[in-house]
Amino acid sequence: MSVSQAAGSANKHELHALVSSGVVPGLVGYADGSPVGWISLGPRKDYRKLERSRVMKAVDDMPVWSIVCTYVAKIHRGKGHQHKLLAGAVDYAREHGVRMLEACPVDKLERSHDDFMFFGSRSLYEKAGFREVVRRSPTRLIMRRRLRPRRAT
Repeated sequence: MSVSQAAGSANKHELHALVSSGVVPGLVGYADGSPVGWISLGPRKDYRKLERSRVMKAVDDMPVWSIVCTYVAKIHRGKGHQHKLLAGAVDYAREHGVRMLEACPVDKLERSHDDFMFFGSRSLYEKAGFREVVRRSPTRLIMRRRLRPRRAT
């Protein structure tokens, strides 16, 4: 078993334990009854790795939720699923009383390898109403979107 297979197995067990404890670590997107992608989000405080990063550390002390990973399977790319996953994440956060949502996307002129795009691209978040709040790296930034409660219908 390779190191990456061992890490994948350990991650799978950790994720299973997290979900079994009642934590919702993200959302799965479906098309025609089959899973096509994933977006991970939750309270920033739950992602300790963000604080250890010089690029992704907190902007301020405002309570926020962070989107830390987004993925669409290669065969489903180019069909708008990434945008739908992000819209679903925004709605999910809003339904849970979140008033500020943030992400740390990649911002490069040239196309990045798919392996490095799990944070998403700047354009993905801009199209969803996120705005840049700080840039600590030439290719990485923190973007935020303020969420308002849904109006009663």
